Amino acid sequence: MAERKSFLLRMDPALWSDLEAWAQDELRSVNGQVEYLLRQAVLRRKGQVTSATPTDPPPPSPES
Repeated sequence: MAERKSFLLRMDPALWSDLEAWAQDELRSVNGQVEYLLRQAVLRRKGQVTSATPTDPPPPSPES
């Protein structure tokens, strides 16, 4: 499996609270939720996702 990149992200506490609640609703960690949302945004930007919702399961990660 490919090594994952770590980085520091600062955000408003209210945004953190909203993301935390959203992640709990979808049985994800906050990190997993942020990664999922970023992946969906990138796929939409590339035109690969037409009607994704936050409850869609994340796409499978390619194994190296």
